[in-house]
Amino acid sequence: MKILVINCGSSSIKYQLFEINKDYHILAKGLVERIGISGSVVQHSPAGKDKVIIEGEIKDHKQAMIAVEKALTNPVYGVIKNIDEIDGVGHRVVHGGEKFHKSTLITEPVLKAIQENSILAPLHNPPNITGIQVSQSLLPNTPNVAVFDTAIHQTMPKRAYLYGLPIDLYKKHGIRKYGFHGTSHGYVAKQAAILMNKPFDKVRIITCHIGNGGSIAAFEYGKVIDTSMGLTPLEGIVMGTRCGDIDPAVVLYLMETLGLSLQETNDLLNKKSGLLGLCGHSDMRDILAALAVDDESAKVAVDVFAYRIMKYVGSYVAAMKGVDAIVFTAGIGEYNPWLREKVISHFAFIGAEVDVVKNNAGEKIFSTANSKVYAMMIPTNEELVIAQDTYEIIKSKAGR
Repeated sequence: MKILVINCGSSSIKYQLFEINKDYHILAKGLVERIGISGSVVQHSPAGKDKVIIEGEIKDHKQAMIAVEKALTNPVYGVIKNIDEIDGVGHRVVHGGEKFHKSTLITEPVLKAIQENSILAPLHNPPNITGIQVSQSLLPNTPNVAVFDTAIHQTMPKRAYLYGLPIDLYKKHGIRKYGFHGTSHGYVAKQAAILMNKPFDKVRIITCHIGNGGSIAAFEYGKVIDTSMGLTPLEGIVMGTRCGDIDPAVVLYLMETLGLSLQETNDLLNKKSGLLGLCGHSDMRDILAALAVDDESAKVAVDVFAYRIMKYVGSYVAAMKGVDAIVFTAGIGEYNPWLREKVISHFAFIGAEVDVVKNNAGEKIFSTANSKVYAMMIPTNEELVIAQDTYEIIKSKAGR
C-alpha cells in the first residue's frame, strides 16, 4: 500500500510518500515553498537519488499538488508511474476541537466539522482544509484521513483544560485548553517507553517539543494529563515569535492604551514576540551566534526561554508526583545539547543526572547510569505517525 502524507501550510506543502508492506519505507519526500508568492520552488528528494529543485510559478495549492504529482511520477526522478498508485492520503490537521479524539476518515460531515473548528485555528485549519479539498479533487477515488494535532490531548481532565472563565464560554463556545503537536508528543513518548523497556501505561513521561513553536506535555501512565499550549498555539512556553504565557491584561493595555488594533495585537503576540521580541532573532542558530559575541539581549532571551521550559517541566513533575523520563524533540530540542543539559541539570534535586559526553554526542539516552530519571533526545517523526494512522484506518475500512 502506498500512502501520501500531506502537511499543508498557508504558503507551503510538505509531503512524503510511503510504501507499506511489513515496514514503512519512504519512497520520496519534498517541500513546495512560496505558493502564491514569487520564487515558488519544489524540493523533491526521491529515495536513493539526489534532491531535485524545480522552479516555476505556483499560483495556488491546486497547482502545488499538481507539481507534487508531476514530481512523484516524473520518468527520471519520480517514484511511481501513475498518481492512481496512491492508496490513501493522510493529512495533518491542527485543530480537531472536542469532536475528534483520534484520526478519522474524511467524509463531508468530518470536513464540515474541521471547517467549523477553523475559528479556533484561523492560521492553520484553512490551509489544512485546502490541502484536503485539492487532494479530493485530484484523487477522487482515494480515501483521505485526517490526523489531528489536538486528538491525543483529549484525555486531559477538566481541572487541566478548563480556564477560570464563566463556564458558559466553554459550554457554548468551546473555550478551553486543547493542546497541539500531538502527533510528535505521542510518537516520542511511546518511543521513550520502548527505550526504557517498560509498558507505555506504566510510566510517567514529560515530552518537550522544542522548535520555532514549542510545547510541553505530561503523559501519566499512557495518557496526556496536561500540556502547555491552550485554546490556540499561543499559550505556553516562550517560542520563536510567539509570546507564550502573559498576563491577559497586557492585551487590554496594548489595545486601549497604545491604540493597537485587533489585528496589530494578534500580529505582535504571534509574529513579533517570543525570542524575536526579546533579542531580535527567532532562529536559535542566530541567537547562539549573538551569544558568541557576548550579546546581552541574547543572554536574557536564552535565560527566559530555558526558564519557562523548566517551569512547565517542574509543574508536571508535581502534577504526576514524579517522572520517569524527560524527553526532548523537534529542531531546537534535538540539536542543542546545551539546552538539554541546562534543563535536566535543574532537576538534580529529583535525581536527574546528565552524562555530558552522551548528551553532546546526541545519544538518545543521555542520563547517567545512576540517574533516577531518564533524560532522552528522540527525533520526532510526525509524518510516520500520520502514515501509520492512515494505513490502519484504510486497512480497517477495506476489511483487510
